[in-house]
Amino acid sequence: MTTPIDLSFAETDLDALAATEGRLAVIVPAEGKLDPAARRLNRLTKGAVERAAAGDGFARAAEGDVIELAFPAGLAATALLVVKLDRRPQPAAARKAGAEIAKRMEGQDLTLCAGSTTRLPELALGILLRAYAYEEMKSAEPKPRGAARILCTKPDEVEAAMAPVRARAEGVFFTRDLVSAPSNVLTTETFAKKLEGLQEIGVEVEILEEKELEKLGMRTLLAVGMGSESPSKVVVMRWRGGKDEKPLAIVGKGVVFDTGGISIKPAAGMEDMTMDMGGAGVVAGVMKTLALRKAHANVVGLVGLVENMPDGRAQRPGDVVKSMKGDTVEVINTDAEGRLVLCDVLWYAQERFEPVGVVDLATLTGAIIIGLGHENAGVFSNDDPFCNAFLEAAAEEGEGAWRMPLGAAYDKQLKSDIADMKNVGGRPAGSITAAQFLQRFIKDGMPWIHLDIAGVAQVKSATDMAPKGATGWGVLALDRLVRDGYEH
Repeated sequence: MTTPIDLSFAETDLDALAATEGRLAVIVPAEGKLDPAARRLNRLTKGAVERAAAGDGFARAAEGDVIELAFPAGLAATALLVVKLDRRPQPAAARKAGAEIAKRMEGQDLTLCAGSTTRLPELALGILLRAYAYEEMKSAEPKPRGAARILCTKPDEVEAAMAPVRARAEGVFFTRDLVSAPSNVLTTETFAKKLEGLQEIGVEVEILEEKELEKLGMRTLLAVGMGSESPSKVVVMRWRGGKDEKPLAIVGKGVVFDTGGISIKPAAGMEDMTMDMGGAGVVAGVMKTLALRKAHANVVGLVGLVENMPDGRAQRPGDVVKSMKGDTVEVINTDAEGRLVLCDVLWYAQERFEPVGVVDLATLTGAIIIGLGHENAGVFSNDDPFCNAFLEAAAEEGEGAWRMPLGAAYDKQLKSDIADMKNVGGRPAGSITAAQFLQRFIKDGMPWIHLDIAGVAQVKSATDMAPKGATGWGVLALDRLVRDGYEH
């Protein structure tokens, strides 16, 4: 699995700056006042730092932006990065600065002169997250990623605050690696084995196989995987860092590949369906983060792992399947399979664990991308305080999330003539009717949030914190939700 780059902190040695190789960076606030390290670099470069800070480019730059001076005279470094950042930045600005610096590392070592700048753990998180690269499938030797060293006034204090930051970066990387992996590598079986590996850091892991799922009555989940050679599974991950309180439950859709089944998808773009397990990937990343930082909370993560393939045994449009809850579902479209996986796992999570609340994540609908693009996940909830707590957590972490409506009127679109409900309600309000379907499997009084992450789990162009591809969206927000609302 991909690990974050090596990142360390040290006291500033002004006399060593001239001979420092690799990429060298220095923080300069908007007003252009230079600290001791910046003054030394300015003198070594014969005023280049001062000229950069006084230039139009610096004036136009937003906080967190970087101006690059290539092959600066007087320095051994290949580049000097002038980082526009307040000495007491907001967390988002500090992360952005770190990410902008990481973009310019180019595989070389980086030394950042941060002086007395605050929020250095946030800046470091930006560096770690943006310096990610998925290279597991390449036959060539991995490209060097370089190491980062941050020079500051109190390195020991900053290092002491870094343990949860590193845990969060590792959780995000775990999610990104899972979402990036091709489906011939990340099968339901290998996915379950990777999750089983979380036992090494204290997560209790239980794998429910098909025979157990049949006994439990998870017929809608099993119906999705009937056309695949890969066995369907449910993996239960428990982190017991709290006292005797009931856990928060996080449930993820884990369709390792989605052809659409008999309602087969068009060939163009089908290769992207390796990411249809994105919800399960986020659950895995959250559980890893909680364990690594030893969160004082009880959280259970459950993922339904299936593959949706066309085959002589595959479920057909028009089939009627009975869920674990006992409701019957008319399958109109076998490509609307994620909700069939989730409904059984959601019911099981409530029946077995009686959680204080449930969050589910799924790359569920293309409709949410039409509505919100790739900037925001769709958020659906039956509980305003619970939903608002998540939205605040997502905003604090810079992970776009937008609340969408629910309402009984949408249920009319799911009405079936021969069963309790249909699995699709047509094109109008497609993401809403999908959420309405899931809500039928949430018990009365149970706080619930559904996150449709189809637009944010994997993107075609780089984001502030990630290169193009898997983003790891949701790991940070859910970790903060736990930290702010469920730890003692």
